Formats: sequence, C-alpha cells, structure tokens
Amino acid sequence: MPRAGFVRRRQAGVLLVGTTEPEVQSWLHADGHSTRAVRDAAGALKALGDDPADLIIVDRERGGRDARAVCVVLRDDERLGEAWLLAIAPATRGRPADAALDAGADDYLHRPFSRAQLIARTRAGLRAAQQRADGSLLRTLMVNVPGAIYRSAWHAGHALELISDEIERISGYPPENFVASSRRTILSIIHPDDRPGVLEAVGHASTGREPFVLEYRIVRADGEVRWVLDRGQLVPGAGGRLWMDGAIFDITERREAERALREREIEEARTDELRASRARIVEAADAARRKIERDLHDGAQQRLVALALDVRMAQTRFARDPASAGAFLDRLGKELADASAELRELARGIHPAVLTERGLAPAVAALAARAPVPVDMLELPDARLPPALEATAYFTVAEALTNVAKYAGASHASVRVAAQGSELVVEVRDDGVGGASPDGGSGLTGLADRIGAIDGTLTVVSPPGDGTLLRAVLPIRVGSPATG
Repeated sequence: MPRAGFVRRRQAGVLLVGTTEPEVQSWLHADGHSTRAVRDAAGALKALGDDPADLIIVDRERGGRDARAVCVVLRDDERLGEAWLLAIAPATRGRPADAALDAGADDYLHRPFSRAQLIARTRAGLRAAQQRADGSLLRTLMVNVPGAIYRSAWHAGHALELISDEIERISGYPPENFVASSRRTILSIIHPDDRPGVLEAVGHASTGREPFVLEYRIVRADGEVRWVLDRGQLVPGAGGRLWMDGAIFDITERREAERALREREIEEARTDELRASRARIVEAADAARRKIERDLHDGAQQRLVALALDVRMAQTRFARDPASAGAFLDRLGKELADASAELRELARGIHPAVLTERGLAPAVAALAARAPVPVDMLELPDARLPPALEATAYFTVAEALTNVAKYAGASHASVRVAAQGSELVVEVRDDGVGGASPDGGSGLTGLADRIGAIDGTLTVVSPPGDGTLLRAVLPIRVGSPATG
C-alpha cells in the first residue's frame, strides 16, 4: 500500500541497441523488465521517437560503429531524454570503458558478464534514470511553478536544504540568503504573531505524518506584510532526520479580495439592519403620535372643552349674581391648574424641557430623583453636547431606570455618563435579579434602534442573579442636528 501523497512514475522499459548476446533479452524479461531490441543507432533513435526508454544498453553495431560511437550518436539527439546509457565494453587491453564514458555513457559493463552482473547494472541504471527524471522534473517545477518550492530541515534549526528562486519575489530576500543558513529560514520571515501557530500546526502534522496546509503572514525584506499559503509534508530521512518539503504561494491578493467581500457583506447586512431599524423608529414614532393624540383627546382636550363651558357659565352667573360667582371661579382656577399639570406631564414624556433648557446633566439628575429606588450619580458631563446626542443619552438612562423599577427587583442603581475621547459612554447598573436581554422587549429594541440611528452601540450584561449593566457607546459629532 503506497503512503499518502506518493506518486508512482511510469516505467518506460529497456532498449537494447546492437549485437548483444541472445540471452540478454530473456534474462531481462525474466527479471520483469519490458525490453525492445534494435540493430543500430538509427533504429534506436526511431524507437525512442515512438516510445521513450529509461535504460538503453548499447553494444557495437554489426559491421558498423562500436559502442562508443553509438553513444556519441545517441547522446547528441534530444530523443534520448533522461534515459540512462549502459555501454558494453569489450574485454580488451587499454581503456575502452573510459572511452565509452567519455563518449557520453553513464555506466559500462565488461564482457564477458554474468546474468547477475547484467541484472544488477540494469536495476542500478533504472533507479538512476528515475532519479535523473525526478531531478529534471523538480528543476522544471522550481523554475515554472508560481510558488517557492523548498526543503527545510525540521531536525536542525529549520535550515533550508534547497529553495527555488520564487522566494525572492515572495519575500524580497534572494534564495542564496536562505540555503544552509541558520539565520535566514522560512520560520524567520513568518510574522511573529503567527509563528507559534505555524509551529504547533506543523508539529501536529509531524505526529501523524500528515500533509499540512497553512495560511499565515510573512514580513518581507522591505517590511511589507504579505499572506502566503504553505502546503507541505514532513518526510523522515536517514539517521532520524526529518525534512519539511513543501511550496509557498503568495495569496495576499486573494486574502484582500476575501476581506473586501466580507466587509461588503457586513456593510450590506448593516444597511439592511439600518433600514429595518429606521422602519421600526418610524413605526414607533407613529405609535407615539397616536398615543399623544389619544392622551390629548381623552385627557387634556376634554378637560379644556369642559373648562371652556365652565367659563361661559361663570360669565352668565357673574352677570346675574356676582356674589355667587366667587366659589365657582375658585373651582375653575383649580381645574385650570390640574389641566396645566396634566399638559406638563404629557410634554415631559415627549421631550423634557429641562433637557432642552439646561442640558443632559440636570435632566439625568431629575430622572434619578424621580426613580423609585436610590440612584447614585457616579459621573455626568459638565459641558453641553449636540442635541441629538443629549436626547439619545437621556432616553437611554430613562429606559434603563424604567426597567430597573419594573423588572429588576433592585435595591440600588447607579448612573455614569462620561465623555471618553470621541465617544460618550452611558452606563446604568443595578443589583437586581439580572436575566435581562436586549431582544427581550420593545423598550430595549426601540432604544437599540435609537442608538443605532446615530451609529452607537448598545450592550446588556445581565447574568441571572447578579444584576444588570446597560452600556451605550455613542459617537460625539459636534454640530449634529437635534432629533426627537
């Protein structure tokens, strides 16, 4: 069973050229090798053009070139590819084997030779051909793959054994700075905040001998921060060594596109929520206007109509019997005072006069004074703020204290309104039963809408049994228009 990630290379077989002994082909076939045989160099080149070979065993041509000359012809032709040349050298005085090597052969076999010698050289040649092809493939990949291919030692301070030239485009450092350096490694260019996570992830992969796929930041030579994708695997070597083989790709543009997409989705969601919030505000305002109309019609308006009738009656009585009109006028004065108080109370629910006339601090203090539980004023702003901001902060405190009175079962509350830089922070805390939720009622939902309309945020921290903290953070914009 091949291990995960292992790719088996196609075996291209053996080509016999020239007058090799008849038994050679049968020996190779019995050892499991696919073989072909041709008479001369021309036939070899034609055969290689039709189908490549991994190993070519070269002997003399009958009545033609010797093995050395055949090697020269083959080595000069591109159809040879990555094949391994094994020349059969005659058993004569001198140095015919060296001549074959000088002519381009990769190895030689003296004649006479045994079956075992032939099989041993054939297997060695095929392994060498595969290594040569793999090396050629690696060199091609290192030049053409749009990533930095590397081999890094996991066992010796992460020193790099090899790395492709693409690392310079990605990191800004030339490849020669990395190879066999204890100072410049892949780990050294990883962003310091990402380095522990990378080490942990690769260490975990080493335990299970599994491939790893990581995305992390690097710091280039010019200080620019870039995002990379690192795909690799830890590979065991001789002597307990452990290598990390992989490739690094620059994915900064992809990450930037993903970030822009997320921001656009967030903005779209925020826009949708803002539309919904504005719709709820309009709906709440319409409901408030209808309530004011009912309150005016059923309360103050009816009282004023009755008072108008009483005034006409008083005029008639005074004209007929002035002495009897005194008590009637006293009652009429009391009715006018009650109507005035009712109108003041109604106006306070719409917009408190003290907020408009004196500002946020006195208005919040008045809220605290009317609260049914003791309220500590921890901090209030001294200066006036934009009207819309003051109104939002006021109604935040008002809603919070109303909830304290209705639901919290609290014995004590505190209010803090403080300007912090470009923000106004409003906090109302109680020691009640807790368990409040910003989504739990129309009051807090409407308050969240009001706060969101000026780009503020509302949070409610209310663990059961441990009180409630309502906190609003409102941006301070000088010159903001007033809102109701």
